[in-house]
Amino acid sequence: MRAAILIAVASIGLGACASQNFQIRGVPPETPAAENAAAIEGAVADASESAAENASSDPLLTPADAPSMRTYDPWERVNRFTYRFNARWDEAVFLPVANEYGRLPSPLRSGVHNFFDNLSEVDSTINFALQGRLGFGVRSLGRLLINSTVGVGGLFDIAAKIGLPIAPTGFGTTLAKWGMHPGPYLVIPFLGPSTLRDGIGLLGDFGTSYAIDLAGLYRNTDNAWMLGVANAVDERSNISFRYYSTGSAFEYETVRFLYVRKRLIEDAGLHADEPPVRSAPGTPAGQ
Repeated sequence: MRAAILIAVASIGLGACASQNFQIRGVPPETPAAENAAAIEGAVADASESAAENASSDPLLTPADAPSMRTYDPWERVNRFTYRFNARWDEAVFLPVANEYGRLPSPLRSGVHNFFDNLSEVDSTINFALQGRLGFGVRSLGRLLINSTVGVGGLFDIAAKIGLPIAPTGFGTTLAKWGMHPGPYLVIPFLGPSTLRDGIGLLGDFGTSYAIDLAGLYRNTDNAWMLGVANAVDERSNISFRYYSTGSAFEYETVRFLYVRKRLIEDAGLHADEPPVRSAPGTPAGQ
């Protein structure tokens, strides 16, 4: 069948060619060398003019404009050892547990995540007040009240649905607001990249939670351990970072630079109108 169709198409094509006159047109002569030279000169002139315009309106960046890759890391030897330990721990224990947790139904995982976000509003409310950002403190307190009642103990983020998205803060940010320098880079066992200031901030946040002891969740040792493990697994399941996934020999330096640079940018933005708003798990930033 296919052969018959091909023969029919070929016959029609040959018949059409036989019934019409056709001629082979010659290829036009090559452009003379003088015209080529003129074209090249014109292109060079146009490029030079465009470069001059760009240089006058938007000067090129220089190496001095790029942020420095140097980071204050006096405990580098210990930090590198801790980084390798965290990588092995993550691969052997933490990540497999988080992956299994990720297989749970999405509504259940969302409820757990919302519950811990709601608990963090206590710390955010206090730290916004300490930072002198009372408006944001009132918003965090409003989120706590709304989600603890209408949101069934924080399992549902009703506040976000009515225009009050979460904007977390902590004691580390409060120290930054008070003018404390981040200090040396620090890799915390199990927790990962940090700075001395942020490490102190973590202790302050835990102390706040322990002192307030909302619903008796923190002073009871068993409850505190279960909360800590569940919160850590939930957080890890929502983080896409994987140790040594790029195969780069400079992963430690890259992670150190990105973390410290991020904190410095956040420090510079502390006097902005709004704190950074965190999106819901799986939602692109800005939505």
